[in-house]
Amino acid sequence: MTEAVDRTTSPSVEGEVLRARGLQAAGEHQAALELLRALLPRYPENRDLRLMEAISLRHLMRIDEALESLGQLEVLAPHYSLMHQERGLCHIARKDAPATIAALLTAVNINPALPHAWRMLEGVYRLTGDGQNAATAAAHVATLRALPAEVLQATALYSDGDLDRAEAITRGFLLQHGDHPEAMRLLAKIGIAHEVYDDAELLLAGVLAMVPGHCAAAFEYAQTLALRHKYPEAEAALAPLLAADPANADFRVLASTIAVGLGQQERAVALYRDLLADGVTNPADIHLWLGHALKTLGQLPDAIAAYRAACAARPDFGDAYWSLANLKTYRFTDAEIAVMQAAEAAPTTAPQDKIHLAFALGKSCEDRAEYAASWAHYTAANAQQRAVSRYRPEVIETNAAEQIRVCTPAFFAAREGWGDPARDPIFVLGLPRSGSTLIEQILASHPAVEGTQELPDIQRIVLELQGRDPDLDAPRYPAALADLTRAECAALGARYLAGTRVHRAAGRPMFIDKMPNNFRHIGLIHLILPNATIIDARRAPLACCVSNLKQLFAQGQEFTYSAPDIARYYRSYLGLMRHWDAALPGKILRVCNEDVVGDLEREVRRILAHCGLEFDPACLDFHKTRRAVRTPSSEQVRQPISRAGLDQWQNFDPWLDDLKTALGDAMENWRA
Repeated sequence: MTEAVDRTTSPSVEGEVLRARGLQAAGEHQAALELLRALLPRYPENRDLRLMEAISLRHLMRIDEALESLGQLEVLAPHYSLMHQERGLCHIARKDAPATIAALLTAVNINPALPHAWRMLEGVYRLTGDGQNAATAAAHVATLRALPAEVLQATALYSDGDLDRAEAITRGFLLQHGDHPEAMRLLAKIGIAHEVYDDAELLLAGVLAMVPGHCAAAFEYAQTLALRHKYPEAEAALAPLLAADPANADFRVLASTIAVGLGQQERAVALYRDLLADGVTNPADIHLWLGHALKTLGQLPDAIAAYRAACAARPDFGDAYWSLANLKTYRFTDAEIAVMQAAEAAPTTAPQDKIHLAFALGKSCEDRAEYAASWAHYTAANAQQRAVSRYRPEVIETNAAEQIRVCTPAFFAAREGWGDPARDPIFVLGLPRSGSTLIEQILASHPAVEGTQELPDIQRIVLELQGRDPDLDAPRYPAALADLTRAECAALGARYLAGTRVHRAAGRPMFIDKMPNNFRHIGLIHLILPNATIIDARRAPLACCVSNLKQLFAQGQEFTYSAPDIARYYRSYLGLMRHWDAALPGKILRVCNEDVVGDLEREVRRILAHCGLEFDPACLDFHKTRRAVRTPSSEQVRQPISRAGLDQWQNFDPWLDDLKTALGDAMENWRA
């Protein structure tokens, strides 16, 4: 019998599942099958019931029916390792060695902690005369045999997506037995899955302190550093691994990711192309990432070719189609639209691919002036993305209220002159899709200013001030700002400058940090960098909100996936910016996108004057500036100024009543 995971979906079915397991353990498979088939119509999405049905059918030698049941399970849970293992056992019963090997390899690639699958692989490889692979499988069996039972069980649960149970078992084991490298590695992986990257970094550093030559842990440590945007440290951690195994595809892919993070787009392009030339096993992903790097460099025809190659490698690859749509200038052919529609409708298409496809179809219909169909696609896409989001509007509103309570004029007056006095940073902030990329491109066209990207360094400081396991309903930050000393503020400012220096390849006197959400942290910014320049990029509410509702972001910006959420966020933004204007009068320059489009030279002169810079005509010809641009507006800012985007929201006006109601008086007083 397979090592089935006890993972039920409802307490009401748990007793029946246990009863069915008991019947299977006793060899009473016909009785178990009858019970399972009575339960399945009531619990059609319980993957373990479907797996158990296949197990009993196999034991009854009804192999065709077992495989059919597994096919239904694959639609429900395509990455369920035990389903693939059971398929391999069915093929063993058929004496089909190639199919057995394929199924079992799929199982262990998803979940390496399957001793039964490895044992079966070893046996089949030996029967087919493949001694080398048999030895590899045997080595895996030996490795798993050496693991504590709790770690083995938790690894299997983790691999099949049961993170909570895996974490509980792993933590319990570590509490009872003390530090154990493999248990710590597993807990780090669970932390990464939960996006608790700081804990994962500490755990993996601990593993490497205990076992310095642990190659897998060293690679995971480098990956975690990259996830934390610590790209120089990640590069240093990866270097010895690459030196020892320069052909390793995983190491090379991570090197490419680090190159992108360091702004070394040309190097990333070369690395991706080398991987494709060497016949990498995941060409669709590599083509996609190559397209992103080429797009950033402004090499549009090559980027389009790379995205199309990604679509060809995997026809249901939603991210590749959305990347084409996200160029904003690409127009889909009838054939491409037909492929997207078929993939979106297919039951085998992954949920995230369906979301990407729905956004891409929304853009394709919009480009054809089919606005009702376009809005229907955007609405469906947003609903699907919102359903998997953990976004809570009240957390943002609590933060805004606390910023207003803590960061008063008196607060700043008492701390005048604190922080690092450097004038280097220019913070361009506000809501996404508000013209910040255009402002960045204008400024980066000045010989004294360097464009970088949306830098995470302020957010990293915020996370540190929040502390571990923050209470989002009663947060330590921003109240923690009041506890900072003069020396600590100066140190944080210096740390920000040191951390961002890696992005300043041109060495210009000033640089841009274009992280939009930094508007929530202007108090912190002023406290640690009192001479930094701050520009608020603002756009009219309907234009801004509709543009966000049409956009699928690579990460973050979870407030953009429903009209009520984006309206609440916009109103919260207005309220907080009014507070900053009152608490720090004259500190922030407001630049409205509509004004930039209406009178470019006037606004450019305002922007440069606020930054303390002389006027330079190159800033008017911003579209001629050749530089890497990583945001969705990258192709738009490589063209001359245009009014084309100002009124696009009006095409969807018949469906915006709820948005207008939610925006309320922000519709009228958004400039105030």
